[in-house]
Amino acid sequence: MPETTLRTIAVVGTGVAGATAALTLRKEGFDGRILLIGEEHHPRTGAPPLSKDIVKRAMTPERLRLKPPTAWQELGIELRTGTKVTGIADGTLECSDGGRLPYDRLLLATGGRARTLPYAAGHDHVHTLRGLSDVPALRADLESGGPLLVIGAGLVGLEVAASARSAGLDVTVLEADAEPLRRVLPTHLRHAVLELHRAHGTRVHTDVTLIRLTRRDGMLVATARDGRNWHAHTVLIAVGMRPDIELAAQAGLDVGDGILVDALGATSDPRIFAAGDVALYPDPALGRRARVEQWNHAQQQAAAAARNMLGAGTPFSAVPWSWTDQYGVMLQIAGHFTDADSLTVQGDIAGFDFAALAIAHGLPVGAVAAGRPHDFRALRTALDHVDGSPSQAALRTPAVTHALLTGEQAAGHALRPGQGEPDVPDTGGSHTAAG
Repeated sequence: MPETTLRTIAVVGTGVAGATAALTLRKEGFDGRILLIGEEHHPRTGAPPLSKDIVKRAMTPERLRLKPPTAWQELGIELRTGTKVTGIADGTLECSDGGRLPYDRLLLATGGRARTLPYAAGHDHVHTLRGLSDVPALRADLESGGPLLVIGAGLVGLEVAASARSAGLDVTVLEADAEPLRRVLPTHLRHAVLELHRAHGTRVHTDVTLIRLTRRDGMLVATARDGRNWHAHTVLIAVGMRPDIELAAQAGLDVGDGILVDALGATSDPRIFAAGDVALYPDPALGRRARVEQWNHAQQQAAAAARNMLGAGTPFSAVPWSWTDQYGVMLQIAGHFTDADSLTVQGDIAGFDFAALAIAHGLPVGAVAAGRPHDFRALRTALDHVDGSPSQAALRTPAVTHALLTGEQAAGHALRPGQGEPDVPDTGGSHTAAG
């Protein structure tokens, strides 16, 4: 039940995390004042499949709203869009319009901004992709034709590359690392995705260190340290996001590569919580702090933080998961792979018909599937039960690995097809624009 002493809860950020938190507060029975404040002009409870659908015109603000604008008023949620919170002091929010709003609890869901590169400043036809406002200019450039140069071979960069290449554009991808998707997939699967792009005619170059971007004869020219050049009409910089921690830092909260929170989502000020892309939380599976840039994770974490603001006292331990669609191939991904020491695969990786389970120190830590949604749901369910489960010791067996990959019952958890969440979220999206 909600704490009766709470009268006003404010949420800063109208992206997926902020909107989800506000809705959860009402759903959980909080009948006090809820303020939802953000610089965006429309709150989002769904994630835009920006990088997947960049060349399509079906993407509109209305498509991203799971609730009509009147629903916020009907729920008694005071929505203040186009408003920037400039300061936090003594239980009061200071706003760009001069307003001062008191709160008893505060959730920061400030998200982040796309990282850019210093040598790209001042050039036309150079884009980043973080929110819906980034789409029109980039799409207009793509519709005028290629070549397109994508800097960064993460999920966003590769999804845009696949979308553009499927529309017939000439596409080149440059990656500073030795392989694409190093933080997202294990080695064999990274190689398979790389070959998928090359098979569709997208040129992907790794180990590229760019030093400048210039304009020559009407084209943008990217130059690497080793002297190689690439020419393009349009450039997309897809090198990750920078968490928006300025407001939290100004308020004296503990920050790092994000706003530091505990397992309940609380910051160093017990009245203030944080969730979504900006939250640096203790991940029980990793045994260290992590910050996840995935919209579905932002939804889960924001809902958990909202409940904990009302006194639930339940640690957040959900395993992050996402999906990516490239050239009609869908990969579903859950967990972490950085510490994995082995990978068990059933199926055909090259043909993108497989389920794979990553193991670290004898425990499942990550799962990937292509063309096998039922297997993925079973694997993801198992990952959610690994840490802290009474059956944790039982999961340290080769037989369980086999069971997890075949959907059989394992370690007290019935891993049946149809268990868990839908195969593909209705609104789509990977980590882009989680909020």
